[in-house]
Amino acid sequence: DHVERYLATGGADGYEWEGANCIILSTRGRKSGAMRRSPLIRVADGDRYLVVASMGGAPKHPQWYLNILDNADVTIHDRDQFHELHARVATPEDRAALWPIAVAEWPAYDDYQTKTDREIPLVICEPR
Repeated sequence: DHVERYLATGGADGYEWEGANCIILSTRGRKSGAMRRSPLIRVADGDRYLVVASMGGAPKHPQWYLNILDNADVTIHDRDQFHELHARVATPEDRAALWPIAVAEWPAYDDYQTKTDREIPLVICEPR
């Protein structure tokens, strides 16, 4: 419902959530091939976006992250703007530098990391 409202209104409804801004990440399902859309916290860094595969600190990775590992071409809707991007998992060096940017947008990411034994992946989405 959140995704449908966001896309139908160009983000006018659904952009703000719990004090943060949201984007819609679109990935191709690795098994189904169907388009999958996920609302995520907006973390912009210049002309790229950072997306955090936290799933609230769950023990498993979110499906959208697994989809990216299979097909790294993604799209992001940022309000009424549409970006075609290529996703890559941050290297340890990238993650060390960029994690604080993500936490500045959504401080709970640090809490989520303490809830799980897995390292929460940080994904960098850059222009194709």
